[in-house]
Amino acid sequence: MFDRRKFLQSSLFGSLGLFAGKRAMTAKPYPLVVKDNPIVISTWDTGLAANRGAWQVLGSNGKALDAVEAGVRVTEASINCCVGLGANPDRDGFVTLDACIMDDKGNCGSVGCLERIKHPISVARRVMEKTPHVMLVGIGAQQFAVAEGFPLEEQKLSDDAKRAYQEWLKKSEYKPIINVENTKGGHGPFAPARYEDGSWNHDTIGMVAMDAAGNLSGSCTTSGMGFKMRGRLGDSPIIGAGLFVDNEVGAATATGQGEDVIRICGTHTVVELMRQGLSPEAACKAAVERIVRIKGEGAKAIQVAFLALNKQGEVGAFAIQKGFSYAVRNNAGEKMVDSKSWYGYGSTRS
Repeated sequence: MFDRRKFLQSSLFGSLGLFAGKRAMTAKPYPLVVKDNPIVISTWDTGLAANRGAWQVLGSNGKALDAVEAGVRVTEASINCCVGLGANPDRDGFVTLDACIMDDKGNCGSVGCLERIKHPISVARRVMEKTPHVMLVGIGAQQFAVAEGFPLEEQKLSDDAKRAYQEWLKKSEYKPIINVENTKGGHGPFAPARYEDGSWNHDTIGMVAMDAAGNLSGSCTTSGMGFKMRGRLGDSPIIGAGLFVDNEVGAATATGQGEDVIRICGTHTVVELMRQGLSPEAACKAAVERIVRIKGEGAKAIQVAFLALNKQGEVGAFAIQKGFSYAVRNNAGEKMVDSKSWYGYGSTRS
């Protein structure tokens, strides 16, 4: 494997100690506390199936890196609006995919604006292992994938994605709609953001795992914002925004409006706050609070959520809006958990 220099750690965020102060040093752990490994967590209801894919590796004493790749490949292979070649296209009708992966040694790989490749997460891993780079984008990423043996596939929009795109084309409005009850008709910040059942749309799956040896890895894959401008990149393929892993401390992933995750280097911030002593949930909440503080009243119109796992096996999440849920799988079984949020609170569901 191509060894990489580790990202700057505590020295870069030494000032966070001043920000967190005594609160960070005295913070008490929040549930959900799992405290045994292996364990895998992932975003949204689609995380249940993805976690089962990851568990085939983790349950056989496999490595977390292999697990987080295998897990999100399950989602990439499904035909849906959110992830994979059947997902919502950009405003010009092209499906572009983003993904990143990171292991316990600080090695990482990423692809952005990748077209006609079924499993961008696996291409991201090849970037990590076979190139001196972290990220490849666009046609260069596609050329690399083909050279590595990944077949070019035709994009085939899911029925939901087709309907959503045709509906969006009627007005082509780039106006976020949050907290609007509507019939199922699309995904992304510029489509109806909430469904009749109260669930949020979502275009990303992020996954973090700890294996039996206690090592962490993470992955993140997405089709990005529905009907986005051509060439737009969100947080999902960016190390430190959509995903960050520090094997000494913990790991985090993000979902929601990527521009605002990037704005605070969201997952890196969460991990560094855990380094300062905050529990995963408290660290996720502090990151959300930064976004809310920056956005002001504008925070009411967006959704961002963070999900984290620390080295002690503690799991936590926090979102701006209620409705974010995540999946947990360990030796005790699997469950969905409703995250707490800035504008309302959830509870654990079995």
